[in-house]
Amino acid sequence: MRFLPVTLGLAVGLAAAACTSTPAGRSASTTSTTGTGPAIGMANPASVNCAQRGGKLQIVTTPAGQTGLCTFPSGRQCEEWALMRGECTPG
Repeated sequence: MRFLPVTLGLAVGLAAAACTSTPAGRSASTTSTTGTGPAIGMANPASVNCAQRGGKLQIVTTPAGQTGLCTFPSGRQCEEWALMRGECTPG
């Protein structure tokens, strides 16, 4: 008769142990991120290109939306993405 309570106790103990979320000997967080997507706060590459070429970026709002204008010391202005694509030169 002693066999039944011991077996029942072991079964309940194993069932409770099986319900834990983290296996023994392992940390809860094993997920690693590689950073393949764009990071939050990442700079606009066309805006960075403007600054690297010595220009000053200005965001202009028009009825069509917003655009970035890169103004150079010579007074020449280029739309920031046109500058990035090589369609406009700093002059």
